[in-house]
Amino acid sequence: MKVSRLGWIVGLAALMLSGCEGSEQEKPVVDASIDPTVAVAEISDDAAGESGLEPRAVSSASPPSPDIEPFDQPVAISVEVKLRSDRRLMVDGTTNLPDTTQLQVQVEREASGVRWQERTEVKGGHFVTGPFGSGSGLPDGGYSITVNLPPMSVQPSTVRDRLGEEGAHLSGSLVGVSRHGLGKVASITQRFLVGSQPRRTTDSVEVQALD
Repeated sequence: MKVSRLGWIVGLAALMLSGCEGSEQEKPVVDASIDPTVAVAEISDDAAGESGLEPRAVSSASPPSPDIEPFDQPVAISVEVKLRSDRRLMVDGTTNLPDTTQLQVQVEREASGVRWQERTEVKGGHFVTGPFGSGSGLPDGGYSITVNLPPMSVQPSTVRDRLGEEGAHLSGSLVGVSRHGLGKVASITQRFLVGSQPRRTTDSVEVQALD
């Protein structure tokens, strides 16, 4: 009777030991349809902090920006002047430069060197600025109007993209190099007259020696 009870106890112990070994050897079943890399990447920062895992950013490639077409034609600027009823001047111009290009317009009276200037912006190939002159209006005489394309450093980024850094894509008879080493610039000057043509002496005098 004692032998049977001892055998029963030994058998029960062996059965319990076998069950423990089986539970330790169990391995988690991995679903082959789940990408473990994506699963880790989608862990939020908060969840990663609580679990001790280091978060990984989900890679999302941004679409490439469209290519910007460089400016490939000679710079063209033309101006018209209009004298208002108060004898002040308006400047109306056209150009093939890109929209939002900044231009500097200057009007100078040739007799005195007095200048008026304003900055304007190209919109749809057109620009307008003024009025120029004092409150009493412009006196009769000769004037010059100059339209300058300033260096790229003062232009909007969209204009720099078209015209190139330091104006690399600028070309044509109106284009020159900045005196301050800031790349290419463009300029046009036109003379005009307000009022009557100034009187000019056309007589020629011959000087003779007297005895």
